[in-house]
Amino acid sequence: MSNLVTESKDKMATRDGYGRALESLGDTRSFYVMCADLTDSTRAIYFRDKFPSRFIECGIAEANMMAAAAGIATTGMPVFASTYAIFAAGRSYEQIRNSICYPHLNVKIGATHAGLSVGEDGASHQCLEDIALMRVLPGMTVFSPCDGLEAKKCTAAALDIDGPVYIRLGRSASPVITREDDPFEVGKGIVLADGKDVAIVATGILVLEALKAREILAQNGIDAAVINIHTIKPIDKDLLVRYAEKTRHLITLEEHSVIGGLGAAVLEAVSDTCPTRVTRLGVNDQFGRSGTVSALFNYYGLDAGSIAQKIQNSVK
Repeated sequence: MSNLVTESKDKMATRDGYGRALESLGDTRSFYVMCADLTDSTRAIYFRDKFPSRFIECGIAEANMMAAAAGIATTGMPVFASTYAIFAAGRSYEQIRNSICYPHLNVKIGATHAGLSVGEDGASHQCLEDIALMRVLPGMTVFSPCDGLEAKKCTAAALDIDGPVYIRLGRSASPVITREDDPFEVGKGIVLADGKDVAIVATGILVLEALKAREILAQNGIDAAVINIHTIKPIDKDLLVRYAEKTRHLITLEEHSVIGGLGAAVLEAVSDTCPTRVTRLGVNDQFGRSGTVSALFNYYGLDAGSIAQKIQNSVK
C-alpha cells in the first residue's frame, strides 16, 4: 500500500478538508460556525457563503469567540470555532478550559496553520505546543488528520462526539494518501504498512514522510511498520501495545514539540502494559523558524531521508 499512497498526485490541505466538510455537513446537520477574522484562511468561508445565517464573524477576538461559542452550545446547538492553532490553543486557552471543557460543551475547535508547515509565517505562528495543551484537558478529543480526506472524516466525526473536540489542521497542500472508502473510527489507529523490525507511529502530514522513510529503510534491510494516528486522544492503546510487543521499538513522528505531544502519549500508553523503547522524533525544545516547508522539515530532521537515517542509527 505504501507505494500507492506515496505516489499520489492529488493534493489537499487539511484545512481545505475541514472547510469542505463543514460546507457539506451544513446541508443535513444543524450547527453554527464561528471565525475570528480568518474566514478565508481557515476555509470557514465555504460554510459562510452557503449558510450565512448560521455563520458568525467574531473579528480579532479569539478568546471572546470561544466564550460565545460556549454560550451558544449551552442551548444544545453544536458550534465549530475556527482560527489559527496559535490563537486557539494559546490565546484562548483559559476560555477553552473553563468555558468549554469544564462544562463539557459541544464546541469543536478547527485549529488551522498548526506545526512547522505554516512555513514562512515563522516561529510566532508555528504552534508546536497545541497537542500537549489540548490533550491534557479533561474530556477533550484531539484529532490530527494526515491529509485532506481524513480531515473531512475528522470534522464529520467531531459533530457526532458529545463534548469538546480539537481538530489540528495544516496550511500547506499535501498529497492525499488515504481513500474515501478507507475506514475511520475515533480512537483507532490505522496500520498503513506492516513490519517486524520497528514501528513508525506518525500523525498529521508527517505520515507521508513516514511512508517514504519506510521505503528507504527497506533498501537497507529494515522492515518498518507505519501506523497513522489520527486520534491522539483517546489514543489507540491496544494497537500501540500490539506493535510494542511485536517490534520492541516504536518511533513517534510529529511536527510538534517532543514534549507532551504524540510521543509522550505513546510513552504513556505502552509504559504500564509493555515497557518498550520509544524514540521520539519531532521538534526538540525549540521554536520554529521561517522557511519553506521542505526546508524546515530538512532543518529539523523531519524529512524522509533524515527520519530513515535516525531510525537506522537507533536500530543499530
